[in-house]
Amino acid sequence: MPSPAEPANLMEALVALAKRRGFIYPSSEIYGGLNGFFDYGPLGAELKRNIRDCWWRDMVQRRDDIVGLESSIIMHPKVWEASGHVAGFTDPLVDCKVSKQRYRADQLFWSPVVVDSKTVGYVSALESEKTAEDLQAAAELFKRKKAITGTLAPVTPRDFTEAKESEIPLIPSPATGEPGSLTAPRAFNMMFQTNVGAMTDASSVAYLRPETAQGMFVDFKNVTDTTRVKLPFGIAQIGKSFRNEITPRNYIFRSREFEQMEMEYFIHEDADWAKCHEEWITWCENWLKSIGLPASHLSRYAHPKEKLAFYSKGTVDIMFKYPFGVQELWGIAARGNYDLTQHATASGKPQDLFDEASKKKFVPHVIEPAVGVDRILLAVLCAGYDVEDVKDEKGNVEQRTVLRFSPRIAPVKVAVLPLLKNKEPLTNRARALHARLQRRYAVQYDDGGAIGKRYRRQDEAGTPWCVTIDFDTIEKPGDTFTLRERDSMQQRRITETELFALLEEQVY
Repeated sequence: MPSPAEPANLMEALVALAKRRGFIYPSSEIYGGLNGFFDYGPLGAELKRNIRDCWWRDMVQRRDDIVGLESSIIMHPKVWEASGHVAGFTDPLVDCKVSKQRYRADQLFWSPVVVDSKTVGYVSALESEKTAEDLQAAAELFKRKKAITGTLAPVTPRDFTEAKESEIPLIPSPATGEPGSLTAPRAFNMMFQTNVGAMTDASSVAYLRPETAQGMFVDFKNVTDTTRVKLPFGIAQIGKSFRNEITPRNYIFRSREFEQMEMEYFIHEDADWAKCHEEWITWCENWLKSIGLPASHLSRYAHPKEKLAFYSKGTVDIMFKYPFGVQELWGIAARGNYDLTQHATASGKPQDLFDEASKKKFVPHVIEPAVGVDRILLAVLCAGYDVEDVKDEKGNVEQRTVLRFSPRIAPVKVAVLPLLKNKEPLTNRARALHARLQRRYAVQYDDGGAIGKRYRRQDEAGTPWCVTIDFDTIEKPGDTFTLRERDSMQQRRITETELFALLEEQVY
């Protein structure tokens, strides 16, 4: 039987564990859920908060060149006109007229079925880590069903945006398997529209922001006028964004409501942007490792020049090896001075700085590292998940499910466990320790069930350490208790002072 930790089964196992242990729930589940939206349960909310807090401390509080900002989710609609989102924030949409399903054209793949150099039909498949294999299997099935003889050529996967007008009626819909029902791709704006004020007309139209970046650009002059920042400097923000994705997929990887951590790092127009860009790519890679993501799962993808936006000098994505394939985790873009220039032109308010050396005004350029909190959370779940065979107290082999979270982001740092719940000296000492730990850390008190079962519960929650208050604690000198480490399951005696020193070192 395949292990649940193998890629083919990992997502299914993770989703089940996340629901069972209170990390992630489907949103509005009692009403059937709402596609592309999720709720974070008690452990998930702590994990997500820890990721945000670690990023904020390292990006803002522990640096002298970056300040923080919190801008409004709904901004003046002209912000999105100036940024290009109203006209250009689109995905290519394809409808199936029979099933009423909708697809992103660049995630719908097809191929001609070629036998003995002759095209005899077409097959389609949705994007996945095995798109080519799915198309090849579909082509072989097509050939068998049609009883076509001859040599089948390997498929040539193309996304639907590459289909010619004459080919579209011949490509089968993934929903029905039959050709003739797919529409030509059309632009679909992904911004959620709303109305502000008592009237519901064109004058009241506004949008939920599709990214947090523009808030930092429109407040650029406010920040430079009210603080003592000097180039190079950054403005950082964490906040919710909303995109009406055509096909939300891969659990929380691509959803319609998500949280971003973005930073705009402003540099002089004559600065070495490539050097600064590389420094931020390296910083982001090292930060991901600091919260427990293994280097073996990380890689880089440099966007080819022909696919860059006209204003972009370069974009590199830090990729992560998810169970469903290697996908973008963190994008670091060199955006030139496009955004500030656009807002200066649209608003009539200059967004420049004065250069004392040259005695000239200039518009700064920007390096933008942008990452989704939800994608990081999914990455640490995937990287931390493990199932292994261990022996219980009686020597019997059993399976242990464990989340090997870094102590920096673990939802619960320490679990305090009295050996027995009906012995007051044990529970009193345990509750006293628990109360002191609570002043600084997220901790749990658990006295339910056998000690081995309590360890297993904490393993599934990703708790790095369990502290057991036993009879040696209250009967022997030294006031020590048993510290059990999650990953090695090794146990040792430790004092309260040593425990706090350990936490101070590991949870930073």
